[in-house]
Amino acid sequence: MLFNSLEFAVFFPLVALLFFLLPVRARMPLLLVASCVFYMAFVPAYILILFGVILIDFTSGLLLEKANGTRRRVILAASLTANLSLLGFFKYFNFFQDNISGLFAHFGQPAPLSHLAILLPIGLSFHTFQSMSYTLEVYWRRVPPERSLLNFAVYVLFFPQLVAGPIERPQNLLAQFHNIRLIRFDLARCLDGLKLIASGLFKKVVIADRLAILVDAVYAAPAQHSGAQLLIATYAFSVQIYCDFSGYSDIARGTARILGIDLMRNFWRPYLAQSVGEFWRRWHISLSTWFRDYVFIPLGGSRVPLARRCVNLLIVFFLSGIWHGANWTFVVWGLLHGIFVSAQLLLRKIRPTNPHPSTLAAALKIALVFNLIALTWVFFRASNLADASLIMRRIFTDFTAPIATLHPGLSSAEFLIALALVCALFAAESIGRARPVWDILATKPRWLRWSAYYAFAVAFLALALTGPQQQARPFVYFQF
Repeated sequence: MLFNSLEFAVFFPLVALLFFLLPVRARMPLLLVASCVFYMAFVPAYILILFGVILIDFTSGLLLEKANGTRRRVILAASLTANLSLLGFFKYFNFFQDNISGLFAHFGQPAPLSHLAILLPIGLSFHTFQSMSYTLEVYWRRVPPERSLLNFAVYVLFFPQLVAGPIERPQNLLAQFHNIRLIRFDLARCLDGLKLIASGLFKKVVIADRLAILVDAVYAAPAQHSGAQLLIATYAFSVQIYCDFSGYSDIARGTARILGIDLMRNFWRPYLAQSVGEFWRRWHISLSTWFRDYVFIPLGGSRVPLARRCVNLLIVFFLSGIWHGANWTFVVWGLLHGIFVSAQLLLRKIRPTNPHPSTLAAALKIALVFNLIALTWVFFRASNLADASLIMRRIFTDFTAPIATLHPGLSSAEFLIALALVCALFAAESIGRARPVWDILATKPRWLRWSAYYAFAVAFLALALTGPQQQARPFVYFQF
């Protein structure tokens, strides 16, 4: 079930209505049933995988409470192995099979494994990481084991963030479920949630889906397009993936907030970052902090010598790349980010940065970082390394396309609308660097505030209903 579908527009108001009308003891069962219905709208049978993850990690948490020493480590290893095995089979089996088969073919040998027709369960990487975070937190005794199977099941299955995050921690989400009976209907909180939903839908439906038409047209056949077209499509994808993914996160947070649940912020103006390291503190924050807490810090964190720290960063970003997809393009994408962050650390060792740069210096840093990030998106979006290499080569050498053909798939009018929307997005994020624009509007006079709301609603409806997109597009991160 897509957030940007009519089904969800019926499903969620019904769930919210029942949540506040039914007796409070029915709230957790309602959320469990609603989450199952939401997930089974994609591939019903795959709900069994989630049930398996829930039973394994719930049991592991209880066993860890009473275990000591080696037995604790065995229980943790068994839990993590079960989760990673599921992820490895569904997401990476064919990737490894293809690479092993290619290696055998190079030596004239038949493939030892057959390619399997495996359909990746929606959001598998997200809910396995969320479930593993619980086991790790219990192992480190940062949280007590959850004794309610119902609460833990909803922790893993909670439908607003089930398929694309944010990846929550038990300290936040489970703690709120323990107090769910105390939640009362709050109009101000619901309005905040609706604002988040509206902004998320605007980013997704109006901006991301419009840019996706151009991006898909160019990246589907990169050899048929010039460097100028490929560069514009790459910039368009940079904005598309941000609006698509942050839009999902906004809708997830908004729906949860209406129900009285606060999910963590997953994005915070990432394209205003002045370094690649800062970008990752602002982009997909729940995944960045997951790798920081459960991989980087256990490897030594910042306590180790600089050279070892750089190696650890490369390990983390390699894992981040392969987490995103079973393709060498994602590995290269992750390693490029690891190289950039490591280079940043080395440069700071040689020449410390100015903590208070001038406005011009800050703007130049933002522009540089944005362009570096945009170039790495080539590997993220390209179908394979050959396409990515072709795109990178042409971006720097081929600018032969006339202006009229720079936006395949979009008319000149639609391209100008998309460009105006992108400029408006960056302007809004620059204005609201300290806090969201919605919060800034809340401090303004009522007539100005409601005029802005009305203008936003009119713009959203006009652009959403008249855009070139013909049907609801899935969110980009559903494939992960």
